[in-house]
Amino acid sequence: MTSDGRRDWRALAPGVRLLASDLDGTLVRHDGTVSEFTRETLTAARDSGVPVVFVTGRPPRWMPPVVETTGHAGVAICANGGLLLDLATMRVLDAHGIPHPVLDEVVTTLRSEVPGISFALEWAPEQGTEPDEHFGHEHAYLPRYPVGAPPTADDVRALADGRTVIKLLARVALGGHDADSFLEHALGHVEHLVTVTHSDSADVLLEMSALGVSKGSELARYAASLGLGALDCAAVGDMPNDLPMLSWAGAGLAVEGAHARVLDAADAVLPGPEHDGVARFLAAVLEFR
Repeated sequence: MTSDGRRDWRALAPGVRLLASDLDGTLVRHDGTVSEFTRETLTAARDSGVPVVFVTGRPPRWMPPVVETTGHAGVAICANGGLLLDLATMRVLDAHGIPHPVLDEVVTTLRSEVPGISFALEWAPEQGTEPDEHFGHEHAYLPRYPVGAPPTADDVRALADGRTVIKLLARVALGGHDADSFLEHALGHVEHLVTVTHSDSADVLLEMSALGVSKGSELARYAASLGLGALDCAAVGDMPNDLPMLSWAGAGLAVEGAHARVLDAADAVLPGPEHDGVARFLAAVLEFR
């Protein structure tokens, strides 16, 4: 036990046969880099046959830089469980879309309940399309990061036709909300329709997936495809969107500086990404191979 009553993370390494890790704020440093130690440990895991699965809120269009930075080319669970991606080929292996009637109801409900709200969509990539063509937003929606020239519309529902929508995003331009209060407010109105979460306390942004789809649900599905169960898996994260996979995995780990709810739910706490916490845990797992 550590001084705060948690288990020592090293004690959780024996028996782990698969490691699932969030990216931003967990494995990847705040400047978008990883250390050479992390790269080497990911390579050692691959060579030892220990699957490492990146489980992220990022859409597929944001994954190529991660592959280049980490040298990792396994599979990734993207868009909070909405999509399973082969990182070596960038091929979509599985996707879970929000049904269009549900999308319509969620947009209508939140538009009536939250003044100043605007929406964007992420959809499953289609063969032969450019990365920016997997994202679109309302004219009033301001993307946090540059995204080229994606399609826009007055109403986000006009962008959904013929597409498998893996994530609905909602942002408020007006004051009165922080990320946590915005999430709680939305849950009171649409949690029976979609899975709602957020992944950044500094950004007042909701992320919505199909009902029942989360990082935890897709991790469980992928682990089962390898013949593994929860007790074979460890998961690491830092934000509320990581909670479903931390609660599912046999070992649920937070990193230092994580959201308070994640720290409360974690079995143990790793050093943060600036100190290679995920790689240090993975190295401990490999010692028992």
